[in-house]
Amino acid sequence: MRDMPDALMLFAAGFGTRMGALTRHRPKPLVEVAGRPLIDHALDLVRGAGIGRTVANIHYLGDQVVRHLAGTGVAISDESDRILETGGGLRKALPLLGPGPVFTLNTDAVWSGPNVLTALRAAWNPARMGALLALVPADRAIGHGPKGDFSVAPDGRLTRGGDYVYTGAQIIDPAGLADIPDPAFSLNLLWDRLADEGRLHGMIYQGDWCDVGHPESIPLAEAMTHV
Repeated sequence: MRDMPDALMLFAAGFGTRMGALTRHRPKPLVEVAGRPLIDHALDLVRGAGIGRTVANIHYLGDQVVRHLAGTGVAISDESDRILETGGGLRKALPLLGPGPVFTLNTDAVWSGPNVLTALRAAWNPARMGALLALVPADRAIGHGPKGDFSVAPDGRLTRGGDYVYTGAQIIDPAGLADIPDPAFSLNLLWDRLADEGRLHGMIYQGDWCDVGHPESIPLAEAMTHV
């Protein structure tokens, strides 16, 4: 089993409800920022980091995502019958991702600055970490509300509540998913377990990040990327 991640899960199955009319007839990963679908912005990071294997899960209007990704080499984990949330979706995709720790990346954000995946890889220490989450201070989280998700200890360990926002990029060892009985569940279950073990860690991202979860964030993301 490899200790360093070389596979990535793109979360692309969500309904995009907060996008309103923009996702009535297209999935959120295909909503455009600066003239390009959100999922293409995510793939720029993947390619820039030289990651060897990429899998995207699909559910809502998934056929559009499949057509868009045709010819890119991205494998598809099909959740058309039932959406499995982040934890269940990652577990279903593991045969395609291979053994060992993996990157996961949400497709509803835009980044400007250092490649967050490269930074995560450089900071990853499997001897101490079960997951390493990329975070930004809440006051630098563009398009996001004022509330943070985590506090960061001096040694990088995370606890719930605080002034840091999870950006949707991480490295995680998925071994702990095996014994969760429900088919559909959030990765929060595994995060909480890892936090109790002192193995949930955070890395502060040094660039700019915009949460593109609702239409009002699109011009913010475009301004951030100077478009």
